[in-house]
Amino acid sequence: MKSLHRRFFLKTSGLGLLPSIFPFSNAAAAVADNILSAPQSEKLIKFFGDGEMFEPGDYIAELAKSHASTAIVKDRYGVGGVVTELEKKFIALTGKEAAIFMPSGTMANQLAIAVLSGQKSKVLLQETSHVYRDEADAAQSVFGKRLIPLAKGETYFNLEQLKETISAIKTEEAYGGEIGALSIENPVRRTDGRVFPFDEIKKISSYCRDNNITLHLDGARLFIASAWKGIPVKEYSAYFDTVYISLYKYFGASGGAILCGPKAIIDQMPELIKVHGGNIYGNWTNAAMALHRLEGFEERMEQTIMRTKELTAELNKIAGIKVAPLDGGTNIYSITLSKNLNGRQMRNRLYKEFNIQMGFPEGASQALITFNETILYQDISFIVNAFRKSIT
Repeated sequence: MKSLHRRFFLKTSGLGLLPSIFPFSNAAAAVADNILSAPQSEKLIKFFGDGEMFEPGDYIAELAKSHASTAIVKDRYGVGGVVTELEKKFIALTGKEAAIFMPSGTMANQLAIAVLSGQKSKVLLQETSHVYRDEADAAQSVFGKRLIPLAKGETYFNLEQLKETISAIKTEEAYGGEIGALSIENPVRRTDGRVFPFDEIKKISSYCRDNNITLHLDGARLFIASAWKGIPVKEYSAYFDTVYISLYKYFGASGGAILCGPKAIIDQMPELIKVHGGNIYGNWTNAAMALHRLEGFEERMEQTIMRTKELTAELNKIAGIKVAPLDGGTNIYSITLSKNLNGRQMRNRLYKEFNIQMGFPEGASQALITFNETILYQDISFIVNAFRKSIT
């Protein structure tokens, strides 16, 4: 699938899809506003995003539920309390020596790559990766790194492409220099959640370690890749020196990230976080939510995957609707309507009459549909019936 232009990525991903889902008319704006403020108590099924993202009132209620079960202990500048507890949890999940809470995934990626590469300037990565496309050129402008992209427009590169690129650097550039680090994003948001093949990760990791090239994993959605491909998070993490995981994409937090890796690397992070303005006094609200939602997450993902298979099979029995997984994908599928069906009408009725939200661009017969744990809020028959009635 064609990669997105970096300037417009936020307009065409996640909640940024809403303007295209609901065109800019007064009526459409009102519908979009209603969707953004829909309370969790109404059990809104969302066919976008990787997990539940709470509205403020529901966020507070969810934290209160967690606090009633086990008292939340606050941190102080990211040390102690529930933050330390969350870090210990991720050490166990990734199998790394140490972990640290970060205010954002961009900071986690950038600091990890900067420390891993040290004085070496060159960093290899996917052309479609978040580090290359969506982090405001921080590696170049802040850390003086030369990012060298591979596999333009594609989800991944293979070992042979990596070797060719490294060879070209040594022979064709005026200042060859050594490779400081290699960064891999998995799964890749810009290619609709497709994964970097695990066999290629293993081959590339072996080569890099033999050639003293450190490895960073942008695993913002690593738990999605793990669940949908059946590969444990710890096994993915074993092939990298450092790994970053998002706390808000599917753990329900309103922000934050975790960076895991060797103690010698993680011990350098507190000072760097401070230097770059990320040393926030209280991080407990995000850490507590992520820790709370981690409980039972793998089981919920197993149920979601089973439900997705059953649901897509039933939706494909409806005349005029075709739902299919993406090649090499995870939880993002394609949905295609026959030409006689109205996608705009379907999406509007799904929301208005059945409290189901999905994107369907104006005039399009095909769109993307993302499966997450919100599909567990209703039984399959309810959802299938909603689609059937919404196209009539």
